[in-house]
Amino acid sequence: MPLHPDRLFPAEPGIRSIARSLYEQVHSLPIISPHGHTDPDWYAYDQPFPDPATLFVKPDHYILRMLYSQGMRMEDFGVPRLDGEPVEADGRRIWRRFAENYHLFRGTPSRLWFEHALETVFGIEERLDAQNADRLYERLAAQLSEPGMRPRALYQCFNIEAISTTDSATDPLAAHDTIKASGWQGRVLPAYRPDAVVDPARKGFHAELERFHEMAATPETYAGYLEAHRIRRAYFKERGATSTDHGHPSARTANLSPAVAADLFDRVRRPDVSNEDAELFRAQMLTEMARMSVDDGLVMQLHPGSFRNHNPSLFADFGFDKGADIPTRTDYVHDLKPLLDVFGNDSRLTLILFTLDETSYGRELAPLAGHYPILRLGPPWWFFDSPEGMRRFRELTTETAGFYNTVGFNDDTRAFCSIPARHDMARRVDCAYLAGLVADHRLDEAEAHEIAHDLAYGLAKKAYRL
Repeated sequence: MPLHPDRLFPAEPGIRSIARSLYEQVHSLPIISPHGHTDPDWYAYDQPFPDPATLFVKPDHYILRMLYSQGMRMEDFGVPRLDGEPVEADGRRIWRRFAENYHLFRGTPSRLWFEHALETVFGIEERLDAQNADRLYERLAAQLSEPGMRPRALYQCFNIEAISTTDSATDPLAAHDTIKASGWQGRVLPAYRPDAVVDPARKGFHAELERFHEMAATPETYAGYLEAHRIRRAYFKERGATSTDHGHPSARTANLSPAVAADLFDRVRRPDVSNEDAELFRAQMLTEMARMSVDDGLVMQLHPGSFRNHNPSLFADFGFDKGADIPTRTDYVHDLKPLLDVFGNDSRLTLILFTLDETSYGRELAPLAGHYPILRLGPPWWFFDSPEGMRRFRELTTETAGFYNTVGFNDDTRAFCSIPARHDMARRVDCAYLAGLVADHRLDEAEAHEIAHDLAYGLAKKAYRL
């Protein structure tokens, strides 16, 4: 079934006509992708994707979590085990299993993204099922061997203007150096993600902390630790970084004195760190990261509110980012106050807030962003990166924060071919929302066209200093 040209537009003919007009103006704008998880090695070495399963199924935790929820094993979809036990290596068999269970994705954004990629990238208008799985696999595999399907060619095909990867504080960024040395003109930027050396509750924290100090050649003191962050941030900036990213369990911040913070640092370096000390250290480090951003200009992103690795047996077998992370309630008004008391009015800082707690949009996030100059609202994230989630976001935040205290859209994906699909979905949903405001005579159509352009392109470019 081909994609319907009016998908995600309002059913009412008059409003739908306005939405079409707005969308026609923005659908072909370049993509600004300021936060994501694509592998920089793809762009550095420009190797063909091995097979359709490796491109579409194995890297996509949205797909994996749905299949797992129906009793299927991660191993059967090629997800590597930490113990090295063998997993399914045949891409065709993985693809068949996915096709046999494709009906599970009815009504989900995953289906919209996948079918958009099949049609717009590969020219396939059939819906995947068990009967056509092998034939479509052969067709996709043949196309993936063509030069036009390599990562750099797809970057150009997708009309990407800039894309940011998300990289650990201890990443040497060798792939980014290779991209730069190659002379390729694609703009692939790192983003500084220090979670592994900021979260004492994280598995492997102490080993990563030791490596962090070694890379920066700083003493293992609190002052040396802060200096290591400054050194590594500068290293990232030299390679094009414009942002940092912080994936904390909560939005809690703290503003401890240097002496108290140093004592806390000594405690979290011990193997028996308490939960309270771990949380207080993360809180203090958010304020320290804000302080450093005032100095070096990197935009801060905060992604709180995920109970990471909720399924302990899955985490033990497969590690991080395998679909067992669950949203939790998040406080912003009280938790952010220590940071805002120090930096809330400082125009040199931009802090972009995301949430997995939709109840906080109208009650906390929109009023905060509608007041503090440093705050901007990131787009609906993860579980809410969906048509209904995007609509709710606009409905709950616009009246208090407006459009210009938000940052447009970012796709936050590991699945390369879903990038244009996700941006297209966001542009359609925003155009539908704006069309309703025009029909209600709250905006005139010229204003709506201007806002649609900003939401699709201008706001992300400005907020992330791209």
